[in-house]
Amino acid sequence: MTTPTPSRATPLPARRRLLQFGAAALPAFALGAALPSPARAAAPDRTAPEPSTATAAGTAATPTTLRMPAETDRHDRTFMAWPALSSIWGNQLSAVRDDIARVAYAISRYEPVVVVARPEQAEDARYWLGRGGSYGITVLEIADDDLWIRDFGPTFLTAPGAIAGVDSNFNGWGKSGTPYYQPYAEDAAVAAALLADYGVPRIRASFVGEGGALETDGQGTLLATVSSLVNPNRNPGMTQDQVEQALRTSLGLDKVIWLPGLAGQDITDDHVDCLARFTAPGRVLLDQPGPGTDQVWIDVYQQAKQALAGAVDAQGRPLVVTELPGPDRQSIRGKGKDFLSSYTNFYTANGAVFVPQFGDAVADGTAYAILQAAFPDRDVVQLDIDTIAGGGGGIHCATQSQPTVPPLV
Repeated sequence: MTTPTPSRATPLPARRRLLQFGAAALPAFALGAALPSPARAAAPDRTAPEPSTATAAGTAATPTTLRMPAETDRHDRTFMAWPALSSIWGNQLSAVRDDIARVAYAISRYEPVVVVARPEQAEDARYWLGRGGSYGITVLEIADDDLWIRDFGPTFLTAPGAIAGVDSNFNGWGKSGTPYYQPYAEDAAVAAALLADYGVPRIRASFVGEGGALETDGQGTLLATVSSLVNPNRNPGMTQDQVEQALRTSLGLDKVIWLPGLAGQDITDDHVDCLARFTAPGRVLLDQPGPGTDQVWIDVYQQAKQALAGAVDAQGRPLVVTELPGPDRQSIRGKGKDFLSSYTNFYTANGAVFVPQFGDAVADGTAYAILQAAFPDRDVVQLDIDTIAGGGGGIHCATQSQPTVPPLV
């Protein structure tokens, strides 16, 4: 891979190589009368959620554990990030901001959206985001570098009456010193700043990773790729068993189902959120390569399919796997090796599922039908995100949900 010279006229290499799997001020937010004591005490160097022994009234209760919820659980808001640097996006910066505004507006019809932006860019972001109308989009002044808040933002954990955010120690996908490198110092500080602004306790993970590497059913099962987490560019010296234990303790999980993935072929080392996603406990959508896919990614898909076929979740259930076919690479609008033509990188919000449409009418229609069947009680909203996809990402990569605190039981 060669790296073009950075300039306003020429975009740098995309955030990831193509994964051709086929298919105004922030208002204060009250988390509740009280948080469980371990969550309230969570400091930047905490490495795992612990059982809670307090209720909202401050009285003793049965211990509960903070756990990463399913994305399909109720949200209070969606977080997004304003693309900041022309040194990353070149002459595509305006176009990618258009895509981000389009996605934010669509999601804001279903739930509040908060977009982090550099203070000096905040007024411009407010103007841009307000052009489509107003459905409750707030710009929060926190410095960032790029739009991929799924990866550098906090991963939330919940328990009855409680919430906390995990900072997974974002290190630019471990790509320092490689052709994939892009600035990430501001992005790496977003999780802590955002959690502090909302008064959400911060837990520092005992692993290095990104939100796009983590896919859970909300009942203690995680899907992840070995390539993106058991990798010396994130977790040097850690075995797969050690990484798994760190994931389980940091995220409140019971089981990790590992898919092999593929290291070194994209900036993320093959994040799971472009490969396999839970639609409900025990049910997974698997991205199936479309026509024109390189053989290396067909192999990744076949290995994932085999791994899922023999897997059971934390409750002992076999997985029901539905394939989500990708578009024909010759029939889509987006071109170039870095274009992410994956429907599997969808995002679920309150009452809706947001998925790209790429211009292959047959594949776009098939993706719509499969997602509508998987989420019969939600609207399926297809969006044009060609510039985001040209940067190697999707709607899921550009969003992060803050779950609603579950009621005390």
